[in-house]
Amino acid sequence: MSNPIKQAIESRVSTNYYDPNRQLSDDDITVLVDQATRAPSAYNLQNWKFIAVRSPEAKARLKAVSYGQQKVADASVTFIICGTLAAHEQLGQALAPSAEAGIMDQSIVDRWVAQATRTHADNPELQRDEAIRSASLAAMTLMLAAEGMGLATGAMIGFDSEGVSREFKLTASEVPAIIVTVGYAMSGNWPQKPRKPLREVIEFT
Repeated sequence: MSNPIKQAIESRVSTNYYDPNRQLSDDDITVLVDQATRAPSAYNLQNWKFIAVRSPEAKARLKAVSYGQQKVADASVTFIICGTLAAHEQLGQALAPSAEAGIMDQSIVDRWVAQATRTHADNPELQRDEAIRSASLAAMTLMLAAEGMGLATGAMIGFDSEGVSREFKLTASEVPAIIVTVGYAMSGNWPQKPRKPLREVIEFT
């Protein structure tokens, strides 16, 4: 029996060379973001934001603050995936649909909001950690969704965070965590690079 998720994980590569003449529709981009938002986040904070950079002008601005990396311009769309700070302040709103659907009792929602407020309100380090974690989980989910759609992806940390924030008018609570290029691969990309032996990275207790 085939396992499409396993296949997506094992076939995914970090793509550097894209066909600049092939674009993605609004619907395709929306599907990718919809899938990415299924990623987990603490308390279901959903503390992320996705900026789909696809116009030539926007790509040029992003390329300039990404150390001139051409794949930013050649990919069909390049996502700036941000984590958001102070997400606990919106937790009640984020959990409201779960309460309305009967998934969570309102008393549990209230307890989670109180607990998150207590642990996050005066802890900027925890807020940032949660923002980066959530954005990273969303980025990986987006990449696997793209793989399932026959698209190529590449995760990037090579960018000037302040420059990205300035060029794309991010607020003080929006942290650009990772950039993900998405599109159609051209020849010349490396295959998936071998990983460390499992004995070096796994421990059973």
